[in-house]
Amino acid sequence: MALKTKIKQYREEAGYKQSELAEMVGARRETIVHLESGKYNPSLKLAMDIAKVFHKSVEELFEFEDE
Repeated sequence: MALKTKIKQYREEAGYKQSELAEMVGARRETIVHLESGKYNPSLKLAMDIAKVFHKSVEELFEFEDE
């Protein structure tokens, strides 16, 4: 199963740069890059922090898909 994310979509809709989102959630820009490209699975805390920024649930940001 692969973790799919809508972080990039919501980030662009909100007009945030990757570095801005990273600063808001206490992460590095590279972490956001890897999250958006599906190369990194976030901790529960990071997932919840990102969801709060966009006023979304974790389930709205992330979903598992069969590969």
